[in-house]
Amino acid sequence: MKSEQFWTPLVLALKKPHWCLSLLLWLAMLTPAQASLILRVAVSEAASQVKIGSSTRAIVRDANGQTLGEIPAMNGFAAQPKSGKVAMARWMAGQIWIEPMGNGYVWIGDRWYRGRTLLVPQKNGLTAINYVELEHYLYSVLGAEMNGNWPQEALKAQAVAARSYALNKRSESQTELYDLENTQLSQVYKGLETESSGTYNAVDTTAGQVLTYGGQIILAVFHSSSGGHTENVEDIWSQSLPYLRGVPDFDQGAPVYQWTKTFSRSELSAKISGVGNILSIKPHRTTAFGSIITMKVEGDRGSKIVSGAALREALGLKSTRFTVTPQYGNLATAENPGQPPTAFQVKGKGFGHGVGMSQWGAYNLAKQGYNYQQILLHYYQGAALAKIQLQ
Repeated sequence: MKSEQFWTPLVLALKKPHWCLSLLLWLAMLTPAQASLILRVAVSEAASQVKIGSSTRAIVRDANGQTLGEIPAMNGFAAQPKSGKVAMARWMAGQIWIEPMGNGYVWIGDRWYRGRTLLVPQKNGLTAINYVELEHYLYSVLGAEMNGNWPQEALKAQAVAARSYALNKRSESQTELYDLENTQLSQVYKGLETESSGTYNAVDTTAGQVLTYGGQIILAVFHSSSGGHTENVEDIWSQSLPYLRGVPDFDQGAPVYQWTKTFSRSELSAKISGVGNILSIKPHRTTAFGSIITMKVEGDRGSKIVSGAALREALGLKSTRFTVTPQYGNLATAENPGQPPTAFQVKGKGFGHGVGMSQWGAYNLAKQGYNYQQILLHYYQGAALAKIQLQ
């Protein structure tokens, strides 16, 4: 764990009818050398070519910091891996830095980003890593993960959760090359494209604030909507974490709160192989709140147990909280009238893994007048708010 783990306690009380929450506000002081906290985000991986540019004049350096040259403003170049090095325009080096001057932005692939970029050749292609300040990174993440026009208290909750998640993953990164990816595998990050006045305000207002448990920054995962109740983390993933407990959600009315998909028998049989023509799909194991852990799939050539996660992926479902009902003609019924079903109706709730903060729940709570601290401490049970100093 990096220096974010060293805390000095200070008590802050928040009060509102029927919440009456007390929070621990902790302050972590970073040394001057650590004050500007930089994240390394992989924007492009295993690419045969990466388009690179800068909004202002930019310095081109090698891995040792030696200046190779400059690229003019608003000019595009194609960087490629070549003989174990990076080739771009007239330059070739083991690694190449692109550093915009002034307040310039860097172009990577098809978007503008803040900060600077490192191009690294790997066996399977070229990787482009955006070195960006944590708070600037969050300007973009908020707009990609939650609508920038949503209520500020919901956006602030998202800012603290996203900041906590980023720092937690940074401390446990499995690669020396970067801290996070730019997709849902980490957090969605699209550079300037998803920044807005709403995201600026939410990030700036909560600057440096994180969630902790036992003096450690938590894995503050979040999702779109749970469908009424979030999940205990160990029922969805293997690791049990005390702050990721199932709690009542407030996502009623969300566009993804309920959904339905219908598959013909032939469509479903093609998507789930190994049992022939499917006759029934029934829950085998479920969580306490109705999400599918495993399903028993029966067909005219056998049966098998399939995980809810595998079915979600195979069928393109929004979550693992669903039921499957056979259809006979146009009628969906659990009773078998003595003939094979013609189709299957899938009824589900929620969108995402269902663990941690529900974004639509945060939206509704903010609309009801709850602040971001109250929202966060509902979804992350037993966690405390903390602050790291960023300069």
